[in-house]
Amino acid sequence: MHVVVHGGAGGPPDEPADRQSTLADAADSATTAETPLDAVLTALRPLERDPRFNAGVGGAVQSDGVVRTDAGLMTDDGTAGAACSMAGVAHAADVARVVATETPHVCLAGDPAVELAAASGIDTDEDLLTDRTRGRYEDADPPGADIADLLAWVRAHFSGTDTVGAVATDGDRLAAATSTAGRWFALAGRVGDVPQIGAGFYADERGGASATGEGEAIARFGLARRAVDSLETYGPRQAAETAIAEFDAATGGRAGVVVLDHAGHVGSEYNTAAMQTSRAGPE
Repeated sequence: MHVVVHGGAGGPPDEPADRQSTLADAADSATTAETPLDAVLTALRPLERDPRFNAGVGGAVQSDGVVRTDAGLMTDDGTAGAACSMAGVAHAADVARVVATETPHVCLAGDPAVELAAASGIDTDEDLLTDRTRGRYEDADPPGADIADLLAWVRAHFSGTDTVGAVATDGDRLAAATSTAGRWFALAGRVGDVPQIGAGFYADERGGASATGEGEAIARFGLARRAVDSLETYGPRQAAETAIAEFDAATGGRAGVVVLDHAGHVGSEYNTAAMQTSRAGPE
């Protein structure tokens, strides 16, 4: 199994060596999975539990003080699922898989998605806040209930770019997945690019991609689909570079993307200060 994982595009991370070790372990553990879909979920679970990454535990906090998680995944045969705006759910990518494989839908949101997770044996009602994230939220001095004050506060504080993702192939099948807690200080219920097919994730017979960065710009541009489209002309390395260059020119936004083809060739590119990645599999 060939696997590539990323820990999000953004500023220089704290504890970069520890983060890199976690990414490497996540990629290595995923190489023994039975299918590419199993592999991307295996890779993402430890990242969704690690507060050094913005997914699940320790993720970004929305305007009401709640961490809400989103994820999406897709396989090269067109199977796709997403789940979003889930409070108390660390393993959002596992919920996305349930949506993809157990329902006739592509995306489920909010409390019904949480209820589906619970019925499927996925942990819910977890405290995703940490001391650090709780303190950061409180230090930002959130306003009261007045909507004008709230909107002004969100405009002043809305920030962040990180997320996590993985793409895997066994040489025959391929899967891509992305998971996040979104961006800091977003309006409660905000959903970005991650659970949108073609924006935060995409896979088809050409390859797969997982994107990270400023979600609104990524969603408008369709970054993951654009990166896979570039595989028509380029290998994964240049496909990633081309997609980010086109994204930058079109939006002026900040983002990163990893790309994998069915032969296990990897590409990654970003226009932020940093994006940590790791790959594992046969040489």
